This record gives sequence, C-alpha cells and structure tokens, in this order.
Amino acid sequence: MSQLDTRVPAVLLRIDQNPFHHGTLGAVRSLGRAGIDVHLVAEVTGSPVGRSRFVRRLHPPPAPGAAPADIATALLRVAARIERPAVLIPMDDAGAVAVSRLRTELAPAYLLPQQPAALPERVADKAVLAGLCAAADVPHPVTVVPDSAAQAASAAWRLGLPVVAKWSRPWLLPSGSGLRSTVVVRSPQEARDLYLRSEEAGCPLLLQEFLPPGTDRDWFFHAYADRSGALRGGGPGRKLCAWPRGAGLTAVGEWAPNPQVRALAERLTTQLGYRGIFDLDFRRCGTTGRYHLLDFNPRPGAQFRVFTDTAGLDVVRAQHLDLTHRPLPDGRARPGRTFVVENYAPLTALRRAAPHSRELAWYAGDDTAPGRAMWGLWAAHVTRRLLGQVGAAGAANALPRVVRQGPPPPSSLTGLPEVPHVPCPADDEKASSR
Repeated sequence: MSQLDTRVPAVLLRIDQNPFHHGTLGAVRSLGRAGIDVHLVAEVTGSPVGRSRFVRRLHPPPAPGAAPADIATALLRVAARIERPAVLIPMDDAGAVAVSRLRTELAPAYLLPQQPAALPERVADKAVLAGLCAAADVPHPVTVVPDSAAQAASAAWRLGLPVVAKWSRPWLLPSGSGLRSTVVVRSPQEARDLYLRSEEAGCPLLLQEFLPPGTDRDWFFHAYADRSGALRGGGPGRKLCAWPRGAGLTAVGEWAPNPQVRALAERLTTQLGYRGIFDLDFRRCGTTGRYHLLDFNPRPGAQFRVFTDTAGLDVVRAQHLDLTHRPLPDGRARPGRTFVVENYAPLTALRRAAPHSRELAWYAGDDTAPGRAMWGLWAAHVTRRLLGQVGAAGAANALPRVVRQGPPPPSSLTGLPEVPHVPCPADDEKASSR
C-alpha cells in the first residue's frame, strides 16, 4: 500500500522549454510509481518526458516569459479540470518564482509550502544570494555587480582573470538571444561586451571570483524542508562527471557523506526560514578547503533521485507526504548510490552496477518508452547543433580577426583593492601553467 495519499494528485509545472530535462521525468516516475495521478504542465514536443506511462494527463504550459496573470490562468485552468486540491511542484526557477508570487491566487486550488512569498525569488536571484550568504556566514565567491560597462571591465581585471559572469535572474533571459546564464570571461573586453547586453537580458550582470574545478571539489545538496524546517528526502552529493566538463550539469553524481556541506545547508535554510524543495551547488576552494555556495535553486535538482533512501523517500515524495499531513518514513541513507545521465555519460551508463546502487536518468525497466525515445531525439539534437557550429565557423573564418591588448582599467571604478599591474597572460600561457 502506498505511503502517499493517492486521492491527492500532483501537478508538475515546467515553463522552461528544455526537452531533455531528466529531472522532470524523475518526478513523474517517483510520484506515479507511488500511485499518484501526475498532471504535467510542460512543453513536451520533441521531449522523451511526454512518453512516460506515469503521466496521467498533459496540459499546455504558459509561454516562456509569460506574465504572472497568464501563469495563474494556466494553473487555475488545470485545477478546474482536476476538480480537487493538488500538490503543485515547480520544476524550474521560472515556475518556482511565479508560484511564490501567486500564492494567494493559487492557494485555494493547490497545496503549497508555507513560507514568505518573496523567498524563492530572493534565493534564486544570484546577486541577492551573495548578501544572504554573507548574513548567514556561508562562504560565497567574491561577487561584484557592475553599474557600467567600464566598471564591468575593471571588475573583471581586479577579480583576477578568468572570472565567472552570471545573469542575476537567468529565468528572464529571452529565448533565441544566445545569452547563457553563466559563462567564463577571459578578458576585460568580454566583460564590457556582456554588460552592454544587460537591457536585452532583462536583469543585472554580476561578476564572480573563479574557483577552479578539480577532483572532489563540486558538491550539491538536495532536500525538502518540511513544516518544522527539518531537512528530509535528500543529502549531500558529489559530482563525479559534468557536462560540459568542469563546469556543467551533473552527468554522474554520487550520494556521499559530507558533514561540512550539510551544516552549511542547514545553517542557511534555517536562518532564511525556507520551506519546500531546494537544490544547492557548492564548490570547494582548492587553496582554503572551504565550501562556497554557488547557486540556490528553489526547486528539485535534476539528479534528485540519487537520494532515494531505503524507504523510497525522495524530495518530491517528501513534499507530497508533508503537505497532505502524512508521516514521512524513516528510511536509511544509501551512500555510494549513483545517478547517471546516459546521453552525457554513455560509457558509465553501460557499466554493470549492483541492484539499487544506481539509477539511470532515462532508462527504467517499468517505463521504457522515454529511454527509447531519448536516443533518437538526442541524435537529431546533436546533429542540428553540429551543423549550426560548422555554419558559424565558416562565417567567422570569412572575416579577419583583430586582437588588441589594452592596459588594466583603473581601480577607482571597482572599489576592489589596488593591485600591481601584471600583463594578462594569453590563453595558451594559462593552459600551460595548469
């Protein structure tokens, strides 16, 4: 018999049109296997997720960049079709921010965690997060929010190239703009050029100290903060393989004990009064050994299923149980359990593993259609990307390239300490020094 209240359906909301978001499929399967009717509000054209047998019904999502009123209309239309209260779980930052803003309008139709309405938006805003970490004494990379293109160039130099450039509210980036939420900037000119696109991005640019990747440096922490603030259904995990390598999403992740990461997660969520599902990303500094918080995502992380304990509890089941006033089972942690995304780590996916010690993102014996569909769709996706890169390379080679090295910008524009002028090394010099 299911531990969950099967009379209460779940509605999963995804506004971002990423066809290969395996975290959404993980949530569909986790709740569907427990006997919950899963309603998916997402664009599934060209996505394996819509093939899952555990999807009770598909509903059209609000368009990316939709106004809050349009998002509320879409969700209330789904609620009217279901005709009973449902647990609502946003699967991306745009959805999490919208639901937190619309709590008053949505509360009669949906079960939602009780927390300050603005909190998900504050933690998801990468510029605001730096201040929240400082207040909670949680290490965070040195961050500068420039006020001009000249200040952006100066800050990039003073922070020490390369630096990380982030858009503070990446869910606002317009589709088709070519803007990425996070990039590594290797020159002051790159920082200047990026800042000049701030109006197009719709949010501030921030520049952040670059913490080099390395073995055993990238960690994450997933959990559900219940009504009392206790963290359930997750734990600390280590990123074993990333895509792109060194700075991308988790292609292979492992559940691994880490008291320092857990203590930082508990300290921050307790001080904020956070309730609901969250996903934190940490990087350990190779010089100091301190774990720096890089991102706070107020929704399930894509690899949340790695933290399935011996009682079958994960973050989405924890939220459903808690909001329907059901007891959360006390299962045992399973350190060493791994999660593999087949299209990013195919060789790892082919290796044999002990039963229950590993979970694949797309293939499942009780739900085979998404796994089969993924390979065909992924091959078409990669082919389109390669053809696009070949075309772009041909156009670039047709134009002459001019490179100029300028002096460092004045420190007065950044507020960062004055440092001696050291010529900026070329990329090949940096590579040879690693």
